[in-house]
Amino acid sequence: MSAKAKIYRPAKNAMQSGRGGLKKWVLEYTPASGRFADPLMGWTGSSDMGAQVRLKFDDKDSAIAYCEANGIDYRVSDPKERKLNIKVYADNFSYSRVRG
Repeated sequence: MSAKAKIYRPAKNAMQSGRGGLKKWVLEYTPASGRFADPLMGWTGSSDMGAQVRLKFDDKDSAIAYCEANGIDYRVSDPKERKLNIKVYADNFSYSRVRG
């Protein structure tokens, strides 16, 4: 059975204000086995060592080349580009603004 991976560019989380460090592409292996709860401590564990591997690449093509060179099945998730809605404070007072 060959390994399966997903390649994506992570999104900014809610606790970040800047966009630094979001240019890298990440390769994560999909879990081969399920997680289980430890009966004594209640922690969640897994016997899948691939779940701990997270590789970072400078671009999408490098990640794809790595997968193809090592015989890894992969799936690429392209990020949604954010749409900027630039507003200027002076537009509140322009003559072309509809007054009502």
